[in-house]
Formats: sequence, C-alpha cells, structure tokens
Amino acid sequence: MRRYLVGGAVRDRLLGRPVVDHDHVVVGATPQAMLAQGFKPVGKDFPVFLHPDTGEEYALARTERKTGHGYHGFAFHADPGVTLEEDLARRDLTINAIAQDESGALVDPFHGQRDIEARVLRHVSPAFVEDPVRLLRVARFAARFAPLGFRVAEETMALMRTMVADGEVDHLVPERVWAETRRALAEPQPSTFVRVLREAGALAVLFPEVDALYGVPQRPEYHPEVDTGVHLELVLDMAARLAPGDDLVGFCALCHDLGKARTPLDVLPSHIGHEHAGVAPLRALAARLKVPAEHAALAELVCREHLNAHRALELKPATVLRLLGKLDALRRPQRLEAFLLVCEADKRGRMGRAEAAYPQAGFLRAARDAAASVTAAEFVARGLTGPAIGEAMDQARVAAIAALAKPATD
Repeated sequence: MRRYLVGGAVRDRLLGRPVVDHDHVVVGATPQAMLAQGFKPVGKDFPVFLHPDTGEEYALARTERKTGHGYHGFAFHADPGVTLEEDLARRDLTINAIAQDESGALVDPFHGQRDIEARVLRHVSPAFVEDPVRLLRVARFAARFAPLGFRVAEETMALMRTMVADGEVDHLVPERVWAETRRALAEPQPSTFVRVLREAGALAVLFPEVDALYGVPQRPEYHPEVDTGVHLELVLDMAARLAPGDDLVGFCALCHDLGKARTPLDVLPSHIGHEHAGVAPLRALAARLKVPAEHAALAELVCREHLNAHRALELKPATVLRLLGKLDALRRPQRLEAFLLVCEADKRGRMGRAEAAYPQAGFLRAARDAAASVTAAEFVARGLTGPAIGEAMDQARVAAIAALAKPATD
C-alpha cells in the first residue's frame, strides 16, 4: 500500500499558494485493507475513505471508462493493480495530475510542473472530451489563476470547442453548471470564466442571456468601453475586487444588465428601460440553473434598482425610503450592503473609471441608519395606534433622510 498526496494540494504548494484541502490516492490497497486500518468509507461511486485522525480524503487508485453522455456517464474501476500513473491519467489538467509520495518526491508523468512554470492550463489526455464538466473547470481555473498569468493551451481550447460542437455540453445538469459557476464567481478574475466559455462556444449554450450582451453598443460618454459584454467583464472583476470570494455579489454583477440585449436596434446605443427588460431573462437563467432563492431575489433587485442607486443623491427622501423598503434594508442591512457593492462595481466597471468615487453608497448607508433609528416607541407613547403608527414612522423616517448632508459628486 502506497499513499500519495495529489491534485490541488501539490499544485498549490508548487505555486506558493495556501493549501486548503489535502487529497490522497492509495495504490495497491483494497477497501477491506482500508477498513482494517480504521479508515471510514464515504464514496458511493468509487472507494473513498476518510482518515481516522485527520479526516482527509483517501481514494483508491482508479481508472474510468466512458459509458454514456454527461457527468454521470462513466464506469469506474478500482483495484490494487491500478497504478498511480493510470489514476493521474484520468485527471483534467496537467497541473492537477502531479503526485507527491510520503518522502516528498514528486511524480509528474504529464509534465505538470513544466506547465506551472509556463503558466499554461493544458489537458492531460484526449479523454478530456469525455466529461463536459471539465470545460467548466478549465474556465474556473482560468478565473482563479489569470492574475498569475495562466492561459488555456490552444490545443485544450480546440478540444473544448469540439465538446460544444459535439453536443456534450448539452448534457450538463443544471446543478453542476451552477456549482462550477458559483465557485468561478468567487475567484479573483471571474471575467476570465466568461471569456473562456465564450471562446469555446459554451457561453451561448449555457448562458445565452449573457452571451447576447456581446456586440451590443452603449453610449460612449457613459461607457467608454462601448461593448456591453466588455462592460460586464469589467463589472465582474470590480465586484471580485470589492467583495472578494462573494459569489452572491458576483452573480448579481453577472446579471445586472441582461436587459441591454433586448434593446430595440433603432434605440441603440441608448438603453432606456433596460433595468425592467432584464428581469425576464434573469428569471429564465435563475430558473434553468436552479439558482438559490436569495441569489435570484437580490439579482432581480439589482437589475431593477441599480439606476436608482446611481441617482440616489438626486432622489427625493421618500423615494430613497421606498428603495430601502424594496431591499428590506432596515431589517436586513447585509442585503443593502451586497446591493451597494454590486452597484459600485457597475459604476466603476467601466474603462478608465476603476478608481472613481461612489458617494451614493455612503449616502444610502447613512439613509438606512437614519431610517432605522426611528422606532415605534415614541409614537405609541403619544397615543397613536394601528396604521397611524406606521404612517407617523414613515414621515419621521423621510424627515430623518431629508436631514442628511449629501456628499458632493464628481
């Protein structure tokens, strides 16, 4: 029985990044031998065990054979005769196909170290095309490692295009698409996820609402980048900068301008009403991918209300209070915070505007605090009852917002 550290742990050590998960492969063992040593079984499709002391995963070396379409269309074979090289050969990328033995020596049959040094994401073997999830994983890893200079190898991109052309991507289940997308939106450069999928032809299949934004012009005085798809990429990366690792903010950023793809051609490059036109495609995307309810709900609020956030300093106090009410901001200040981060990302996600101030956010936070400071107690003490209390509170909240000093704009 020989044990090896594999995958992300080895890769991240070589990159000098923090190692979060430690996964292991065991060669020359049987499930019975693992159980005899105290390991706890957890695998359903193939033998995976948890170490009795560390809780880390140990999987028996295995091979896999394509038996059908999609992620689940595989048969796995694990026995003591499967070699480490055979196990590594079934992995997606060369940088993920490096093992380290118990003495610290590296086993690297597919030259993953070379690709780490060259900053290349390259498939291990032609079998890459058999699993459509790998296309999403490559795009996600590209989003993670783009700041380090990584790129997708041309031959790997060619395979990804083949997977799309052959319809393999059509068999991806919504839950897996969302799981990979959610993780990608939390990476440092999520625009790369979108860009890689688009280059492979998969964005039009998996996210047609997003793909439709490319080539749609915007008014250059507001959007020097002009192309709505380019704006989306800038917003995604600004959202990742303002809210690192926050996939809720990332998803709202992804969907905030979907309505611009529906603007009639004779109206372009203006997009009057795009905030309302974006609701239908957003709902379709969220339903298709089975997006969590809060992600879908906040994304719709961002879609509808982001222009009001941008105009916050010009809105009447009563309108500001209504905006806070739509966001349920008095009871859920964290929702307002996420909303404001997306709106700031939208305003700063424009060519040449990355360092622009966004005083609207500070004003709306202050408005929320001013409104929340008004409570029912003083009105009950005055003898008010029923609906009269709510009416009086609204009036007091409007007055509290009106009393705020508005910050200067650019």
